[in-house]
Amino acid sequence: MAVSTIVRMSITFGLVSIPVTVHAATEQRSTGLKQVHAKDGARIRLRRYCEAEGIEVPYAEVVQGFEAPDGRVVVLSDKDLSDLPLPTARAIEVLGFVPAETVDPVALDRAYYLGTSGLGSRPYVLLREALAESGLVGIARMVLRTRESLAVLRVRDDVLCLQGLLWPDEVRPTTGLAPDAPAPRPQELRMARTLMDQLTEAFRWEEQHDEYRRALERVVTAKLEGIEPPHAPAAQVLPGRVVDLMATLQASVEAAREAHRTSPSGAVKKATAKPRRRSG
Repeated sequence: MAVSTIVRMSITFGLVSIPVTVHAATEQRSTGLKQVHAKDGARIRLRRYCEAEGIEVPYAEVVQGFEAPDGRVVVLSDKDLSDLPLPTARAIEVLGFVPAETVDPVALDRAYYLGTSGLGSRPYVLLREALAESGLVGIARMVLRTRESLAVLRVRDDVLCLQGLLWPDEVRPTTGLAPDAPAPRPQELRMARTLMDQLTEAFRWEEQHDEYRRALERVVTAKLEGIEPPHAPAAQVLPGRVVDLMATLQASVEAAREAHRTSPSGAVKKATAKPRRRSG
């Protein structure tokens, strides 16, 4: 599938400037749900009304505006917004480099791929290889879609990847959320790590899919056929007593082992495993 270009920009890396094209790296799959009138199933449409004139306004006449403290509104055109007097208006300015593990995943936003050609190829490859070899990621400042933000510059599949980064004051603190409970016992930690190892061995990225969309399609199909749609399983109610954590962990480990043994990926792995050499 072709990746469309969003905008053309330049990476500024010290005195080096690398012309790049910016491409969306991800896409969200729609569930197909629409807002409809419950009585007749007709589509519900959102309309744009002008408060002053009381009339519906065509989308082509809708622009951005900024309300000043005195109540006056300044109308801004697309040209105004794309030509703001910012040093980063058309640049991805690399501010510095940090270890990848120091970037908080909570602050990560939408991702983009960066491409280049011609004179930008050599400095592009140089920056890509330097990042890959160092294990560092770049922290950059950029303006995209009428908003300035920080971004993480890293390598993915031999391509520079730019991922938006929220400003520090946009990440909410965790104050008051940590539970007040005693530290786990060493044997509980060991059992928890054993369970994590079992689940890690069984996990496959390529086997993950959108269960919600599949369940929605089953319900829609049933309704179209005039039959009773499938329902969610009964909710599990937690017992109102103290749970034996060790026993629960042990049972979870055994269940994970059994699931891995009976899964297609586990069976393939077992069948293709090399026999161990005997010592002596």
